[in-house]
Amino acid sequence: MKYTNVHNLPEPIVRALTKDDYSRGASNRSVTQLIDSPRAQILRNDFDDRVEIDVSELLWITLGRTMHHMFEGEAKGKYLPEERLFAEHSGWTISGAIDIQHDEGSNVVTLTDYKMTSVWSIIFGKKEWDNQLNFYAWLARTSKHVNVKALKVLAVLRDWKQGELMRGGSEYPKAPIMEIDIPLWTCEEQESYVAERIRIHQEAEFMRLTGTKLPLCTDDERWKSPTKYAVKKPANKTAKRVLSSFEEATQYITDNEMDPIIWAIEERPSDPKRCSMGYCKIAQWCDQYQDELNAQPQTLTGESNSETDI
Repeated sequence: MKYTNVHNLPEPIVRALTKDDYSRGASNRSVTQLIDSPRAQILRNDFDDRVEIDVSELLWITLGRTMHHMFEGEAKGKYLPEERLFAEHSGWTISGAIDIQHDEGSNVVTLTDYKMTSVWSIIFGKKEWDNQLNFYAWLARTSKHVNVKALKVLAVLRDWKQGELMRGGSEYPKAPIMEIDIPLWTCEEQESYVAERIRIHQEAEFMRLTGTKLPLCTDDERWKSPTKYAVKKPANKTAKRVLSSFEEATQYITDNEMDPIIWAIEERPSDPKRCSMGYCKIAQWCDQYQDELNAQPQTLTGESNSETDI
């Protein structure tokens, strides 16, 4: 990876932002890699020497690491600070660093992961947290033979505002730091998820070695919302109604006795924000994303799925 400094930040700041002591240890994959897209993981490895990232983009990552070090330094007694665990599964060594383990006694623990995140992560929730913490539970149970009582995220909200809280939003977090309970899956559910994620990544590695096209990233992995369908006149920019499926849009035209010659259904695919907004640094080398950029958008008529009105 190559670092740039387009904002001409002072050298001490650059050194602080680019300092990285992370290591997944002697493992094939870490938990955070396994819960993510296998395509993204492989492309990152293949194009790492060509990826450029500006040091200013590393601010929140660096502050997150600082937060971890600060909290871990105060973990004492029944609280065990960050520990990297290892387990074998399907011929691979898996590793994961659990931020803090609370010894509940009788070989029972509660696992907590520290997150520096946004308010929106609390309001809308993040499925990745459920996946990650339950993977950690499997890892702790497999490597340390402990029983996991509960899973938690300690969230530090970097964009929390007192003013927003005072405006009375019932869903707005009550404090800039809070503990979130994560649903604990059954042991069978955890084992099934772990086995499936390892299988997917191993199959992707085989595809890479044999020159086969890599599996596509899912919409969730690309932070992409479902496609919407807009009922509109082709010459207009704004829609009369935006619906969740083509069938609903067709039914809306029928129910409102709208002339299908005048009114069309415009397909509005959601933007894959992880790809388009620079969060994925290998998007320019990803054929999935590049093929989408080169594709022409379609406007579907109200009469048939197969007809277009460009």
